[in-house]
Amino acid sequence: MTDAMQTFHRSPEGREFAAAYDRVLGTWPAGTTTTMVPTRFGDTHVTSAGPTDGRPVVLLPGSGATSMAWTGQATELSRRHRVVAVDILGDVGRSVPAGEPARNVDDLMLWLDDVFAGSALRRPSILAHSYGAMIALAFALRRPADVDRLVLLDPNSCFAGMRAAYLAHAIPLLLRPSEERQRRFTAWETGDAVLDADLSRLSELGTAHHPRRRPIVPRRPSSSALHSLQATTTVVLAGSSRIHDSAAVRDRIQKNWPSISTRILDGATHHTFPDSPRAELGVAIHDALTR
Repeated sequence: MTDAMQTFHRSPEGREFAAAYDRVLGTWPAGTTTTMVPTRFGDTHVTSAGPTDGRPVVLLPGSGATSMAWTGQATELSRRHRVVAVDILGDVGRSVPAGEPARNVDDLMLWLDDVFAGSALRRPSILAHSYGAMIALAFALRRPADVDRLVLLDPNSCFAGMRAAYLAHAIPLLLRPSEERQRRFTAWETGDAVLDADLSRLSELGTAHHPRRRPIVPRRPSSSALHSLQATTTVVLAGSSRIHDSAAVRDRIQKNWPSISTRILDGATHHTFPDSPRAELGVAIHDALTR
């Protein structure tokens, strides 16, 4: 563990972060397990639930959200699937980078290769949100034989660009992260929606205090690359998302890549996903994983 990580975990903020993480984890289904999966870039924290012989689904969260962002979907998903929720290495969560850092998208793909191998996963589906969706799409394009279904929740910079207004609100937070800036940013994007208190606190503490490595951001795929996508893919868009115009993204996908299924959930925003709207989103995920 790096000195920065040790300092964080010993700090009041780090202890509060750990307590909030544990409270959320404690609500996962009976039989849930956690493990550290060794990879060439460090140890990756994985939370698993559901029948060991169930169809595997890997869950990748958005930046700064941790795998606990999937808590609201974990119970229903794990009834039929083997759920494997991952804390992205180098981001907020319980994964611990070590040795040479991942430096580019190729390394990011190798990291996910190692997570799959260490978790004994063979051709799982991937359910991913935001930054996690960018990683998942890049992986599905580069490893077509290794992904069954792909379910992308409000994927930014995958099929279209981001709104200037969203970037204008995000840049101050990125340059000088703080708990208050994270609260204000989330309130702006969600329209002051009531969110889970522990998940919100994890986001605030993680953004402001958790050590992070510079994120590796896959480039938006070319049109020709997207035409080569082999995984059965569903894009679920948040109707009130401020990161992009969801209707325009849907129309662009339907026009250019008609094999990709699209769905818009009215009232949802980029940062209410993937926790809410819980029931409606759960139905959309179920449909995508079984179509």
